[in-house]
Amino acid sequence: MHDQALHAPWRLSYLEDLDAREKKSGPPTASTGSFLRDYFLDPASDIANHVVYREAEGIVLLNKYPYAGGHLLVALGEARPTLLDYDPPQRAALWRLTEIAASLMQRALEPQGINIGINQGRAAGAGVPQHLHVHLVPRWHGDVNVMSVVGHVRVISASLEAMAGRYRRAAEELRIAGTTGG
Repeated sequence: MHDQALHAPWRLSYLEDLDAREKKSGPPTASTGSFLRDYFLDPASDIANHVVYREAEGIVLLNKYPYAGGHLLVALGEARPTLLDYDPPQRAALWRLTEIAASLMQRALEPQGINIGINQGRAAGAGVPQHLHVHLVPRWHGDVNVMSVVGHVRVISASLEAMAGRYRRAAEELRIAGTTGG
């Protein structure tokens, strides 16, 4: 017997739109090609874009299409496709932002674990292959339940706005220097 999967209808549209924009736009520019760069260049829209932390080098934001509630993305302001396209100080800044994101996640959600990873290139699963970014996914024992195992559907239990508020409060509690615009 083959498992049947239930698909979220927004996901295909999202992937096709990304692919079309990527082909049309070429390398990222200040206003097209990478929503991560666009968000970095527009601090006044941090609240609307669910950016929960920013500093001169990059941003931490909620994933609009999360694998789990509270799924964060970390990106540098400069768009480059691979880790080794960044110079050592930039890679250090990316890791420092990843550490900040992990601290925020630990404080805001108290997960039992965190998956931290990079999908470099479309073949590796990168949704924005021209702008390398880090994923942080909070995990709990038993978070893979009947919905995802049998129904192949993830249940996201909180809105992006509610999660963004939790992360911003965690940043205030941790007194992390940075801004969140808006």
